[in-house]
Amino acid sequence: MHLRPLTVILVALLTAAACNSGAGQDAVIDRAPEPVETTVAPTTTLPAPTTTTEPDPAAARAVMTAGGIVVPVISRAGDGWTVRTPCHATATLNQARAKSTGSPVIVLDPGHGGAEPGAVSPSGLAEKGVNLEVARHAQAALEEAGVATILTRTGDYEVTLPTRSEIARSVDPKAFVSIHHNAEPDGPRDGPGAETYYQIGSADSKRLAGLIYEEVVKAMSQYKVAWVADRDAGAKYRPGRNGDYYAMLRQPGKVVSVLAELAFISNPAEAELIARPDVQKVEGDAVARGIIRYLTTKDPGSGFTEPYPRVDPPGGPGGPGRACRDPQL
Repeated sequence: MHLRPLTVILVALLTAAACNSGAGQDAVIDRAPEPVETTVAPTTTLPAPTTTTEPDPAAARAVMTAGGIVVPVISRAGDGWTVRTPCHATATLNQARAKSTGSPVIVLDPGHGGAEPGAVSPSGLAEKGVNLEVARHAQAALEEAGVATILTRTGDYEVTLPTRSEIARSVDPKAFVSIHHNAEPDGPRDGPGAETYYQIGSADSKRLAGLIYEEVVKAMSQYKVAWVADRDAGAKYRPGRNGDYYAMLRQPGKVVSVLAELAFISNPAEAELIARPDVQKVEGDAVARGIIRYLTTKDPGSGFTEPYPRVDPPGGPGGPGRACRDPQL
């Protein structure tokens, strides 16, 4: 398979103007409704990142606010932008300047955040924090290799599924990877029970899922703990009522997307392991290696398995919706 030509994707860094009042507001928000066998990894070298320039701000597709929050651009608003907020409202950001970050671009999506903790271990370790740390390590490894990377969530705040996928569609990345940790396994397993989900009907998504699965299992197998897993652990798909079950595979549209469940945080032995910063780095580096191999090789990946039928819970993945509160932009 041949990769698409690399294109420069613009991400803007917003410098907010100092305010005269004590409120410190720089955005006007208008609420809107929410619409294994393994292949051998060769040594790879990515092209040097594109030299940064000062592009036309009108071309920016996503911006980073003064608070470090990534938001997709809806349109220009004078010298600033109208953007989609993490809670899928609209806001106007003023006095912004845009900078290029080079190419290729990968979007990493740390699952959950804010009032949505995700799965929680028996000792109280919340998935949302581990997901973010792993994503940061993956971002660092990718950028060291010359791959520009965007996080859909950069701190402990909520981001709706439509906003996460809108970021992906806006910047048109080479791939979108949603990072999670699992719960409710079927039982014990001799090794890591990682799972990666790919888009139904997408050969590229399937290959990326197989490569990430391969790298994560290889990296985590160095730890000798009481692993657990689902019976169909591996790289797989999950059908739903409207195609892919997971919104983070369905809503990004044509963007190649994968959802990765790296370990079972509900398992006390694995929770103790992934609470360690060094292990979080191991996970993040493994995700990055899988992505780099996807970008630079024709390796097919491995670990593909046929999923057993599952019953969709009420409200879909993540359960029923809840009110979302936007962070200070």
